[in-house]
Amino acid sequence: MSNLESIVDRFEIEALRSEFTDAGMMYDYDRLASLFTEDGVYRIPDVNIEQVGREQIRAGSERLKGQWDYFVQTTHPGTIQLQGDTAVGRAYVSELIRLRDGSSYLNYAVFHDRYQRTEGGWKFAERVFEVRYLDTTPLAGSAPQAADAKAQAQNDPTSSPK
Repeated sequence: MSNLESIVDRFEIEALRSEFTDAGMMYDYDRLASLFTEDGVYRIPDVNIEQVGREQIRAGSERLKGQWDYFVQTTHPGTIQLQGDTAVGRAYVSELIRLRDGSSYLNYAVFHDRYQRTEGGWKFAERVFEVRYLDTTPLAGSAPQAADAKAQAQNDPTSSPK
């Protein structure tokens, strides 16, 4: 593999990781599932989640969204080790999550990845989310759209009293 091919592969894998974060933040679960191979696996061992195949990954991601008041994920580049048409790597993650039940999570984690080159470009063969730090202290902030909706409801004379 030439140095230029290696650079292109690394760039494409980094773009794949960025697409994952963007698809999750934009609640685009079809796109998120398409980032995996047909038999790709997404795991979150700390909460016993294992989704195998695009349909399970899509459905599981949509179920999670139904629990969130808001979700913010930032991913930072990590390592990539190319091995021909496969690669392994890590990416570093921080998340802010507030669930509809009022519980909150701030975590710092690592994605442990296996990548596969396909006809459609690089895809995740496996993505494992390992939490390294978790803080469940209630988050002080709020999602602007949630705050706006609450304010509108309080100012709407036709709404029921809160």
